[in-house]
Amino acid sequence: MMPAVFDQFIEKAPLCVMARITLESLFDRKRLDQLFEATAQRQYHRELMFSQIVELMLAVVLRADKSVLAAYRKRAKSLRVSDEAVYQKLRCQELGISEALVKDSAERLTPVIDALGTRQKPLVPGYRTRILDGNHLQASERRIRELRDTWSRGLPGQALAVYEPELDLVTHVFLSPDGHASERTLFAKVLTVVCCKDLWIADRNFSTREFLLDLAKAEGSFIIRQHGSMAFTLLGTRRSRGRTATGKVYEQAAEIHLGERKLKLRRVTVVLDTPTRDGVTELHIMTNLPSKVASACRVAELYRTRWKIENRFYEVTQTLECEPNTLGYPKAALFAFCLAMVASNGVALLKASLRAVHDVADVANMSQHYMATDIVEPMTGMMIVLPPETWKMFGVMPPVELAQTLRKIAGHVDPGYYRKAKRGPKKPPTPKGARKHGGHVSTHKLIQARE
Repeated sequence: MMPAVFDQFIEKAPLCVMARITLESLFDRKRLDQLFEATAQRQYHRELMFSQIVELMLAVVLRADKSVLAAYRKRAKSLRVSDEAVYQKLRCQELGISEALVKDSAERLTPVIDALGTRQKPLVPGYRTRILDGNHLQASERRIRELRDTWSRGLPGQALAVYEPELDLVTHVFLSPDGHASERTLFAKVLTVVCCKDLWIADRNFSTREFLLDLAKAEGSFIIRQHGSMAFTLLGTRRSRGRTATGKVYEQAAEIHLGERKLKLRRVTVVLDTPTRDGVTELHIMTNLPSKVASACRVAELYRTRWKIENRFYEVTQTLECEPNTLGYPKAALFAFCLAMVASNGVALLKASLRAVHDVADVANMSQHYMATDIVEPMTGMMIVLPPETWKMFGVMPPVELAQTLRKIAGHVDPGYYRKAKRGPKKPPTPKGARKHGGHVSTHKLIQARE
């Protein structure tokens, strides 16, 4: 039972309460410090604990504070260290710890989603689908000395993210501090999490012979778009397999070689009805899924699901505005990115809680922007009335009990209030005359002339 002091906020701002409960469950201080001690290779914490750094940076990532310095000044008395100590901790943040944060969030939320009963159906029965994509962090401001004498923007790093559509969670992140490094430099890390009966879906940047052979060796399956530079051998003839919503589908056997290693697979081709923005008329997709598991048309449809992870990146950077560009040091920027991924997993739990109570279609039609606004605006006032100590019980709440609590609060949410505003097709701009520098008109006279 929740204390009565929560009742008014549950009634007036249920999404805000759910968001705070979710954050508390994800960022329990004791668990975060234990995670640091189990993962850190060189770093240590004494006066400044890892959980304190996470709490400070989370306020920056969620835009509760405008900068690291602003967040520090609010917490200076409790931190008892200098602002330079905080900056130094962020600059040296180990990438392995940042990666572990995302993995820990998925492990924490998976049993809660299962207790809610809102895990999505598998895209391919018997397989765990995992969508892999890369994301280059946006260029940072020129706050580092080395960037001040150049017109070029600094790239603070890149990340590979693994997204599981059944859970709607980002389960793993693999990081590189080099913004110019190829995504392929992180393939070795990806292979450490490949399991039997995994189905990996990815774009053509992941289409290398070595990576496909390694996936198959680990008993994983894949649906990956063919890269133009990948060498392979076509076998037999290309046969028509029907069509999808985007074009005609063909299939042909193929084989890839690398030294003594060989792999037979299927090459699915979609001849597009409408060329892409790049002028591409055919998409070639490589897969080692048996035809009895997924037909050629089904393979083409499954490949299109990879946009889901791109939507997650878009939500983080645009809707939730969780990717600050003020962090120039790569390890600090990548740490903030991982916190943003954890926050997006928290949003996924909110949606799962809503699906447990409301119609699935109504929840899918809820606007991310309206939801984010309704979470952020009441948060400051709510945290004044209900200080952090009030929420500690949710950090250690068992998954089943946490699911029941979120389900109960979700019943107070009206999905119709957050319905997306659909607009019609864009109209061409009205033609104008020649531009006159400094010209102006009276709006009042224009309206009178119209009437």
